[in-house]
Amino acid sequence: MKFFCRKPHQMAGEWKVSQTDPNSSLHRALGLLRLLGRQEGAALRLTDIATAAGLPRPTAHRMLRALTAEGFLDYDAQARRYRLGIELFQIAARAGAPQGLRDLARPALLRLTAALGETLFLLVHNGYDAVCIERSAGPLPIRSFTGDIGGHVPLGLGQGSVAILAFLPPDEQDEIIRHNLQRLTPYDRDEASLRAEIAQVRREGHAGGAAGVIPGMAGLAVPVLAPGPEGRAVAALSVGTVTERLTPERRCAIAAILKREAAQIAARLNPFDPALRRAGAAMEHGAAARA
Repeated sequence: MKFFCRKPHQMAGEWKVSQTDPNSSLHRALGLLRLLGRQEGAALRLTDIATAAGLPRPTAHRMLRALTAEGFLDYDAQARRYRLGIELFQIAARAGAPQGLRDLARPALLRLTAALGETLFLLVHNGYDAVCIERSAGPLPIRSFTGDIGGHVPLGLGQGSVAILAFLPPDEQDEIIRHNLQRLTPYDRDEASLRAEIAQVRREGHAGGAAGVIPGMAGLAVPVLAPGPEGRAVAALSVGTVTERLTPERRCAIAAILKREAAQIAARLNPFDPALRRAGAAMEHGAAARA
């Protein structure tokens, strides 16, 4: 437990914090939550929890019951196992980065447009599509598949959507490819060429194979990866430009810059951001914030 102490002459805001007492009930209860949080959704029996936490069984049982009563844990009476409860997730949803993906990325888009003189797009994964939820226009007139904010494109068409598709789990990737193949046919996209491009994007960490699909236009995109070992793409940063401006030398420089910006955005992502589950939520949130 943390004790907050203040000397008589201290003003408010000058609180001092003591060392956490490892034997306090609060410290032990938080330890149980962390223990169950490391199980990746698996439920544990009382005996296993007590042993792992180094607590007497009656003490662990009393704390688990209290945490369950508060909704922080769920107890399966039939299996006699505990797991994290919905109340904990509801609290976590209000924590972390206070800004959504769109708010986090907007300064980066503006900064990149100023530095590169190009149009930047932020796309998110939404079912079988990629949806543009933010855009920063450069000085050159650019045509793109998504167009303006709110436009969508099948995953597999255009560099932004390919950057997302390439960094999805294999089973999900296969399902999307099967579903979208007919939608991609009018653009001379077949499964073999798409899978070859996906493999190249995974090797290089960026997509840039859409040159010529829209005459005179070219682009380059990198994925924004969710934190965690899976490295799943939740969005993409994409540059749209004219073909003659995307030289091999400039392509390498832009790829490095985009990767750096994408990593900085990813590090600040709130995993409970609705935009990571539903593209429209990001635009609704942005409109509400500006109202």
